Amino acid sequence: MASFQSLPGFREFYPDALARRNHLFRLWRQTARTFGFEEYDAPVLEPLDLYKAKSGDEIEGQLFNFTDKGGREVALRPEMTPTVCRLVGARASALKRPIKWFSVAEFYRYERAQKGRERAFFQFNADLFGEPGPEAETELIALLVQSLRAFGLTAQDFYVRLSDRNLWFYYLEALGFDDTQTRALLGAVDKFEKHGDDAFRPYAEAHGALAPERKAQVLAFLGVKDFATLEKTLAPLAGEKLAARLADWRQLLGHLGAMGLAEFVAVDLGVVRGLAYYTGFVFEAFDRKGELRAIAGGGRYDNLVEKLGGPALPAVGFAIGDVTMGLLLEQRGLMPAFVPAADVYAVIGGAAERTAAFADIHALRAAGWRVDYPLREMGFGKQFKAAAESGAKLALIYGGDELAKGVVKIRDLVVRTERDVPCGDVLATVRDVLAGA
Repeated sequence: MASFQSLPGFREFYPDALARRNHLFRLWRQTARTFGFEEYDAPVLEPLDLYKAKSGDEIEGQLFNFTDKGGREVALRPEMTPTVCRLVGARASALKRPIKWFSVAEFYRYERAQKGRERAFFQFNADLFGEPGPEAETELIALLVQSLRAFGLTAQDFYVRLSDRNLWFYYLEALGFDDTQTRALLGAVDKFEKHGDDAFRPYAEAHGALAPERKAQVLAFLGVKDFATLEKTLAPLAGEKLAARLADWRQLLGHLGAMGLAEFVAVDLGVVRGLAYYTGFVFEAFDRKGELRAIAGGGRYDNLVEKLGGPALPAVGFAIGDVTMGLLLEQRGLMPAFVPAADVYAVIGGAAERTAAFADIHALRAAGWRVDYPLREMGFGKQFKAAAESGAKLALIYGGDELAKGVVKIRDLVVRTERDVPCGDVLATVRDVLAGA
């Protein structure tokens, strides 16, 4: 007989794993709402053209795409940004600015499964539309940081690397590179940390090898790791665009500092992010030990809503993946142990007592308490053992003697005390005891 298993890169979530996943989702949702973001959802299947030339070559090559039975070219969503831009663009005139939306959803990319990367994964996505200035980046980076701190992570555990594609364009333009060359060089910069000098090979094949002095200038800018060095590097390249952009940097870093988040943010021009639609500030969150893939990433994408048929609308967004986030929490000992526990366990004598117990069991469940009981008749000894193993705080004992006196015995399984209560007072008594606990 065939033994079926899940496909490579796709995960099963048994109850304990699902409890850990739901822990992530719960705190992400809670944090987003404290920042005034509203939750949305969208189809998991989208037209293939939504991603072609919008997300970049890397993601386009990772699509789960096919022709459906209606002859349409479709794809499972690999990311949320094109989708949310389509949704916002369709109703932009009716939406109050700024538009602050978030989602927790599943995505699919056909790539090699490895540590921190699966073919099916969940992301927390947050996007802000309608604000062109660095106030939007301030809000999004603050939300990103708090979405990690909510789990107990500190500045010793993670940091956000902040860069700027606009500055790269201005800098390379000042060095004499045209738009096509600049985009090719940014592709090299994006891969340099992983591939070293080999990252420049596609640029050399398309545009010729970089002159040594030009390559040194590119690598020097790539190596900028603080704002003072950034200002010093750009000082010889005077110009209104660079001056205005540095003012944006001062504002963004100043606002984040005023929020008490300076220790979480590091200037790092080595980050440019490979997606084709980014236009300005970009940022990625990493663990301090450098043992994991990026925890999160995002940036500004001011042109994408318009490219997808909507109005011109500035936007900033980020995504946190559940796989790397889960690994980081496990490494830091911050993933709680989720033990399913009952609030109440009903210990029941025989058939007559079972009938009486069922009314209370259902009433307690309807009131929101988790109540377990033995589905089959068994001795009191086994039932008390099951009650202890269930993790319940209280045991309700429905014995013949108790019911004959019109009472139910309530045993506190934590402090080992018990008392009789009238049958009609069970719900109120349990509520009071558990509320006090």
